[in-house]
Amino acid sequence: MDKADFAWVGISTLLVLLMVAPGLALFYGGLVRAKNILSILIQVLASFALAIVIWFVYGYSLVFTGSGPIIGGFSRLFLNGVADLAGGKYAMAGSIPELAFVAFQATFAGITCALIVGGFAERAKFSAVMLFMALWVTFCYLPIAHMVWAPEGWLLKQGALDFAGGTVVHINAGVAGLIGAWYIGPRLGYGRESMAPHNLAMTMIGGALLWVGWFGFNAGSALGANETAALAFYNTLLATAGAILAWLIVERIAKGKPSLLGAVSGAVAGLVGITPGAGLVGPMGALIIGIVTGAVCVWGVTGLKRLLRADDSLDVFGIHGLGGILGALLTGVFNAKPLGGPGLESIGMIPHQLWVQTEGILITIVWSALVAFIAYFIADKTFGLRVSREEEREGLDVTYHGESAYQR
Repeated sequence: MDKADFAWVGISTLLVLLMVAPGLALFYGGLVRAKNILSILIQVLASFALAIVIWFVYGYSLVFTGSGPIIGGFSRLFLNGVADLAGGKYAMAGSIPELAFVAFQATFAGITCALIVGGFAERAKFSAVMLFMALWVTFCYLPIAHMVWAPEGWLLKQGALDFAGGTVVHINAGVAGLIGAWYIGPRLGYGRESMAPHNLAMTMIGGALLWVGWFGFNAGSALGANETAALAFYNTLLATAGAILAWLIVERIAKGKPSLLGAVSGAVAGLVGITPGAGLVGPMGALIIGIVTGAVCVWGVTGLKRLLRADDSLDVFGIHGLGGILGALLTGVFNAKPLGGPGLESIGMIPHQLWVQTEGILITIVWSALVAFIAYFIADKTFGLRVSREEEREGLDVTYHGESAYQR
């Protein structure tokens, strides 16, 4: 065991946990109306917890064992064989205990589920959301993760590049959130009533915690304290800064004023965009990826959102879905050595790599959409997915959780 590698992966796991609770929870919480803040907090927290437990029972085994091209095996059910506590022996994953790798990857499954919540925020029943998450993580996240990251995975063998989860996490969650927005329908009064964020200061705090935690998400994916981690670390810093500035410039041109919400949204867009290429592109490529995703995602949450006719409440697809697609494609470009990357030997290899990246994107979109629709349907028929009109008007905090965030 390399103690430095183990320490870095352990810290990275804690940083990804920081991304969810409190990061994503506060980011989403500030964006909804005051009457629904507790509902979004509990949905984020419970979805994350559910995925962690499923990962222990069968998720890890189905992703990282077996020789199947689409799904793994059952040799690590309940983490069988990962540690012999009585004998004091631990299985290894490279230079770190396998148990540390299990914990790190568990947080990825958890945050992917938590991200989806933003697509149908403020109108979904808690029980139905939990059933949906159990079905979706089992039949969508696990196969996609296996195909992209497992040694025998189909997309990995095809040569698909996804360093830290552009397809596995962001496109996957973005599509599932979009399908949820379509399936459940728009919020009452959407397009007619004000649905402005109730606390942008809270959103800023959550966004800042996301940026901090994302260093574990990206640099931790190097699985060691090494040069690749250093590259991913710096690229995560640079791409995000570029995306913030790009978003603000586009927003200033389009709307006349730069906004805090725009700056924080730009940060998340840049983080999403650099995720698939964090350790696979050079700093110049990272900066370009950040600028492109920051600028294009402004359209993602405005023009594209109108074209899709979906009340994607917290812009899960407009930022995570679209940003993940752009990041995955641009990784295929800037991975080339002539463009500063560590991978492709020549510019002439880029078209083939772009096709491989596109293949992975399309498979993720189609599979996530199909599984999400079926999972929403089952949850709807089991518990009823949407709250009643009266409950939605009053707010989910009081009607479904018996609590209120603010005293009236």
